[in-house]
Amino acid sequence: MALTQEVDIDASGTFKYVLIKLHKEDNTTDFIVRGYAWAEYHADIYDQVMEEFTSSKIDTECAGGGRIRHDPQKKEIFVYGYSVGFGRADHSKTVKLIQRKYPGYNVHFSNEGY
Repeated sequence: MALTQEVDIDASGTFKYVLIKLHKEDNTTDFIVRGYAWAEYHADIYDQVMEEFTSSKIDTECAGGGRIRHDPQKKEIFVYGYSVGFGRADHSKTVKLIQRKYPGYNVHFSNEGY
């Protein structure tokens, strides 16, 4: 996986995710989405990403989290909830990034729920 791949989420299921802001050397910023079922806490995902970027010249900042429900059979991805530790991610940003990776999917969000 390329470090700056915009979206890396599990192929199916319901899982925690984080929206991460990348601060690049040229003073620009980008966002990436990471979401995995193995993570017990949102911080588990962010810690892994921080480790991956340690040797790069890119600083990371967790911009919040939530949950993703990914149903490949229905071609639907639902983004919702929040992270107790990092707060609610801007789900509209998350949805835009996911839509680029999954163009044939119904990708939507709600700020309700945990």
